[in-house]
Amino acid sequence: MTHTPESLTEPSRDRERRVSRTFVSLADTLVADFDISDFLHMLTEKCIDLLDVSAAGVILLAPDGSLRVAATSSQRAELLGLFAVETDDGPCVDCARSGSAVSCPDLATQTHRWPRFTTAAEECGFRAAQALPMRLREQAVGVLTLLNTTPGGAGRGDLELGQALADIATIGILQQRTIERGDQLTGQLQTALRSRVVIEQAKGVLAEHGAVSMDEAFAQLRGYARAHNRRLTDLARTVAGGTGDLAAILKHPRPS
Repeated sequence: MTHTPESLTEPSRDRERRVSRTFVSLADTLVADFDISDFLHMLTEKCIDLLDVSAAGVILLAPDGSLRVAATSSQRAELLGLFAVETDDGPCVDCARSGSAVSCPDLATQTHRWPRFTTAAEECGFRAAQALPMRLREQAVGVLTLLNTTPGGAGRGDLELGQALADIATIGILQQRTIERGDQLTGQLQTALRSRVVIEQAKGVLAEHGAVSMDEAFAQLRGYARAHNRRLTDLARTVAGGTGDLAAILKHPRPS
């Protein structure tokens, strides 16, 4: 059924506006200070905002073919992603290897398929997982993983939108390579992986200094970076290196 503007409810119109803004944001990579780490974190946040999922994460294919966690929406998703990569087990790993989407509405039924991942997912509080490929034709970039704390997972409509978000993010990353040099994608992926380490270090410093959770530390770090027009990776580097104003960052309100 085709919806006319008059037939849409206000919540539907609001969601359509947020979806449109998200696609514009993900497509806006033609900037001099493009930060792939912030870009991928935005992707995971938009998934939480627009889809019926509890958490999201991005795993990238490194130049040597290995898998690396690049961005997650929460610390629990971060731990699960790291475990999946370390043990080479889980729907995200299968998706990365096959290039096809892998859906598991109830992880409890797949203990024979992913014995280590399903155990770790249960410990992290996740009961469903869907892995969507980030690829354009034969060029694979990584995987977008959607996680739910209850069985069932995201519905068909949400999965289609999630794949569209993954596709536009993939195009954005590949576009950056084309704009600069033929090997720019490799450099960007390496930069993203190095940046994630710095950001995790900064989150740890802020969490310990302010006695807050890792998720709260990241929210304040990112909120401060945006409010002061600073690159997330650059700010994280000052915090991890001991030169950042921890008190000012921790006093900054969480972004709405």
